[in-house]
Amino acid sequence: MIPVLSIVGSSDCGKTTLLENLIRELSGRGYKVGTIKHDVHGFEIDKEGKDTYRHKQAGAHSVLISSPWKYALISDVDSEKSLDEIAGFMPLELDIILTEGFKSAVKPKIEIFRKNHSDELLCADDPTLVVVATNDKNNSALEGINNILDLDNTKEIADFIEKHYIQKSYGRVSLTVNGEKIKLNQFARDIVESTLKGVISQLKGCESPKDIDIKIKDL
Repeated sequence: MIPVLSIVGSSDCGKTTLLENLIRELSGRGYKVGTIKHDVHGFEIDKEGKDTYRHKQAGAHSVLISSPWKYALISDVDSEKSLDEIAGFMPLELDIILTEGFKSAVKPKIEIFRKNHSDELLCADDPTLVVVATNDKNNSALEGINNILDLDNTKEIADFIEKHYIQKSYGRVSLTVNGEKIKLNQFARDIVESTLKGVISQLKGCESPKDIDIKIKDL
């Protein structure tokens, strides 16, 4: 599963800005970052008069537009999709999914607590709160919080995400070629792990492989 981490906080606290900064920082480190935005008010992404708009207005349940560079799907739903369901639509090759919002979802959360803006933590009693990003570290409302990071230090927050979520996910499968460790994305790791376990589990005495070490040398 691709790790999912939610950026939450009160209205206008700077969630989008922090998310933008984290996307740039993590992408600059070579990771593929996906994002999901939660909008409780509803939204429109199609412009009136465009072909896809006309298809939808004509009664199409789902409309997909595709080009050589990107695609987008617009579809009706009977009820709001869960975060896990939405994350399932995302490409498998992503290293992490960052969401803006989804405070009620049972996913790890980074809450923004901004000086002269936030009065109390929204997720103070939420066990999925893993970090508070703030520029007001001495505020008494933050007593008892284990991980308090500098809201203005994107690198520090990205380091935490990389260590606890991206690298943790990478740790299950590793590949070394000619002495150099090769970074595998989520899709490649899943394929390698499932294929090797499937083949090896069919061998006598290897029905439940837990730790597999394979070395291939081209002579």
